[in-house]
Amino acid sequence: MVAKKTAALNLRIDPDIKEAVRIAADRERRSVANMVEILIINHCKAVGISIPKQQVMFDDGTDE
Repeated sequence: MVAKKTAALNLRIDPDIKEAVRIAADRERRSVANMVEILIINHCKAVGISIPKQQVMFDDGTDE
């Protein structure tokens, strides 16, 4: 299976929400983009929306 490329998502949000996401990302040592992705994944899990698994694009050296 070939890994999919990442897709761009451009959006406009309230500056206060952007700052809150930046703070949350800093606290978890994540990028803002990764934090948004995690928030979306967690929301989808919570409301029963399945997201197909994607092959890892880069090997991070861990085995799951």
